[in-house]
Amino acid sequence: MIINDSGTALITGASSGLGAIYADRLARQGYDLVLVARNIAKLEMLGERIASDTGRTVRTIGADLTDGGALQRVEDALLTDHSVRMLVNNAGAGSTVPLQDLDVVSIERIVALNVTALTRLARAAATAFLERGGGTIVNMGSILALAPEVLSGGVYSGSKAYVLAFSQALRNDFGDRGVRVQVVMPGATATDFWELSGMPVEALPANIVMTAEDVVDAALSGLAQGEFATLPSLPDIDQWDAWEAARRALLPGLSRTSPASRYHMGS
Repeated sequence: MIINDSGTALITGASSGLGAIYADRLARQGYDLVLVARNIAKLEMLGERIASDTGRTVRTIGADLTDGGALQRVEDALLTDHSVRMLVNNAGAGSTVPLQDLDVVSIERIVALNVTALTRLARAAATAFLERGGGTIVNMGSILALAPEVLSGGVYSGSKAYVLAFSQALRNDFGDRGVRVQVVMPGATATDFWELSGMPVEALPANIVMTAEDVVDAALSGLAQGEFATLPSLPDIDQWDAWEAARRALLPGLSRTSPASRYHMGS
């Protein structure tokens, strides 16, 4: 299935894991690529292989997105390269360490990648896509946005809750103006995330871990089906729809002139 035979997809965190698989899949679907990651050697090797296998044009940007100057270079690429029609906001950092044992440097890195960089790149992409008549923003979230108690630490789960809320706001602001937004919320996935976060993936129950290939393929299928939120493991999407309906049902009561009666403010 060819989604786009002329546009370019910019993918962050593209040197390995989900980002590298997105690069392969999107190139095979007809996209040229701009690949972004810190490890420029791995990035260039991946780019050469994909270009050879698919015949697509692949460019690379070596960038640590926690660095302001590097982040600005990627923003500029989104704003100035008029062929870019998709952003895959995949770069991220995490931790499985309890909050009291997590050092400040790690906390700041998680927030810088999962919140600040993702937000700034989405802003640049949305700005560019409005001018180009449309485009797609894919934000990599997590089931921890819905179930933060599954993983200790809080910072990573909190950052993914931000990704979900931010994606909902993007959809509200830009969805009827030609900018497509998808938030992908996988469960435990077999990538190097776990090793880098302090827990080998082998320590997890095997029956809850999905391959990275299956996560990306499900996410792209969800995108093709028009999903806003794609939860690759969730058997029944009606459960998500019910959760979303319950959330929306709260809206009329969330901001009123008087406290609810249960607080007995008049007594």
